[in-house]
Amino acid sequence: MSTAPPFETASWARRFLALIVDWLVSTLVVVAVVGWADYSAVGSTAQLWVLPVYAVQAALFTYLLGGSFGKMATRLRTVPADGLMRPVNPLLLLVRQALVLLVIPPLVFRPDGRGLHDLVAGTATVTLPTYQALIAKAYPQRS
Repeated sequence: MSTAPPFETASWARRFLALIVDWLVSTLVVVAVVGWADYSAVGSTAQLWVLPVYAVQAALFTYLLGGSFGKMATRLRTVPADGLMRPVNPLLLLVRQALVLLVIPPLVFRPDGRGLHDLVAGTATVTLPTYQALIAKAYPQRS
């Protein structure tokens, strides 16, 4: 069984705000590609493209930058739950985002604030100051 991370995780309100930002941006990307008329047409399947756009964006940005676009905008980051600042496997991040799309995994969470999606990926969501402290601890010469 996984132990609690050695740091405080971010609030659910900030995480939800980040998800809303991610979803809005993913929707805007799809609308920019297919056009508003096709996106909003009755019976259009264009709206389904928001799901993979969100999942890929969130996994890719988390792998490269430490957080999805929404997390970056709300000053949150996703880190390895053990606090060792190394890149998380991108396939695990994609699985993590797929679990977020299923809705239930993020709603089933431990007292430390990590949902099932985080437990599967071995990650935790933290605030920017916590992220910066973890980076400073991992790489003291950068401080």
